[in-house]
Amino acid sequence: MIRINLLGTPKPKNRRSASPSAPAIEIGDVGSPMVKVLVAVLLAAGVNGFEWYHLNNQAKNIATKMATAEQENRELADVKSKYLERQKQADNYKRRVDVIDQLRAAQVNASPVDLLNTIGDTINGTEAVWLSTMKDTGANIDIQGMALSTDAVANLISNLQKTGYFKNIEIKETYQDEQVKTMQAFQFTLTCEKGKS
Repeated sequence: MIRINLLGTPKPKNRRSASPSAPAIEIGDVGSPMVKVLVAVLLAAGVNGFEWYHLNNQAKNIATKMATAEQENRELADVKSKYLERQKQADNYKRRVDVIDQLRAAQVNASPVDLLNTIGDTINGTEAVWLSTMKDTGANIDIQGMALSTDAVANLISNLQKTGYFKNIEIKETYQDEQVKTMQAFQFTLTCEKGKS
């Protein structure tokens, strides 16, 4: 049993000389089940309070980080949408360029003005050759003419190849014209396959 001195007078060292009746409060046995339950409840309440405080702080930190992450997500979504829009524009541009390149690759330089200029410049640049007819049959050009020698026909073929406008130039026939008596004249027919521009 525990006794508490409420009078504030010092306790005599010798029990025999103490006053017979001193006021005292009795709080019970320290090992009683009621005190133990009370201490356990207080300890549990303290631990629970500390855990609640700790978890509450964690929840606030998580909420702050989540708000920051959502803001970054919105910003990244804007960047992604801009990127996808630019990618779509780039794909459209590339598709257009590819179509233009395909058209250029498939295009035969079929402009009559270019064709006539090329043939005219080549004939004028080759000595002793005259053109009598030229037929455009689509992919090929048939040329008929007259030359003063077979070397002049060979020079014409070489000059046509140098233009880059034609490929696979073939001589169909060449023969000496017997109707021309004053000089030596050769009639020729060439087939030229148009090259791609």
